Amino acid sequence: MSFYSDRVLPRIITRTCGMPAMNGLRGRTCEPLSGRVVEVGFGSGFNVGQYPPAVTAVAAVEPSDAGWRLGAARVSASTVPIERSGLDGERLPFDDDSFDSALSTFTLCTIPDLDAALAELRRVVRPGGVFAFLEHGTAPDSNVRKWQRRLEPIQKRLGGGCHLTRDIPAAITAAGWNVVDVDAFYADQAPKSFGAFVLGSAV
Repeated sequence: MSFYSDRVLPRIITRTCGMPAMNGLRGRTCEPLSGRVVEVGFGSGFNVGQYPPAVTAVAAVEPSDAGWRLGAARVSASTVPIERSGLDGERLPFDDDSFDSALSTFTLCTIPDLDAALAELRRVVRPGGVFAFLEHGTAPDSNVRKWQRRLEPIQKRLGGGCHLTRDIPAAITAAGWNVVDVDAFYADQAPKSFGAFVLGSAV
């Protein structure tokens, strides 16, 4: 990794994705989770404290050493056992059907091969298991989408490959998941081009 990707970007993500105003959204996202959870893009652990009582363990998939270090205090204070268990969401080091649930928050915008990552999650989550997600992506309004297309090349360079125009629910469905609940909205804390959020779950 470059110095920017390894040292600077995790701190930018920590500031933007770790705002206290996000806690309510993270709590809503985590509500359907239970049992053993694989969390892709664990980051600095901002979902810690939002897992419901039904969650028994979390396998954290996080490529950034700096991001993991920034979340060390949250991991140590967690009432749920958390273990860093993988580095790459496209190639998960787990057996088939080994988790009850999966979680992704502000991660699917960045993974280079989104289809591969979603297929891997489907492989490691047992039949009937839940995939909970909170992501940003393509906006519902055409004028906002125009700005997203203009800004995306810059965003990808500065945001570690972050895309603004991915249709996250459509990608999840195409990977074989059944999206059972989705809420699409603009976040109050961000410009519309960056704050077109989707919060939902799939089985």
